[in-house]
Amino acid sequence: QVQVVQSGGGSVQAGGSLRLSCAASGRTSGGYPMGWFRQAPGKEREFVSAISWSDIMTDYADSVKGRFTIVRDGAETTVHLQMNSLKPEDTAIYYCAACNGRGYCGTGPYQYWGRGTQVTVSS
Repeated sequence: QVQVVQSGGGSVQAGGSLRLSCAASGRTSGGYPMGWFRQAPGKEREFVSAISWSDIMTDYADSVKGRFTIVRDGAETTVHLQMNSLKPEDTAIYYCAACNGRGYCGTGPYQYWGRGTQVTVSS
């Protein structure tokens, strides 16, 4: 059974930083290709960032390029989303996701999802 557990988030003023973390467990060795998505009130869920199993590939939505960074830690099973220069429009529930295989899932599809964490950016 794959479990995706998120941590981090919270409230910050515009221009501040937050870091989200996501751990995906279930494999005896190695991690998963991972992605981050977000959903703002009244809007559809949107892609934020993704990283490949090998960490060779990363991708970002245009709206967060240059401000957000996705990295995997040495344990391989945990991925972090470092969010800098936050804007009020970044306010949303952020979801972490993992997909099967040992490749790259990009914008999807993902089979395993975290419960979401609130990020609120005030002006």
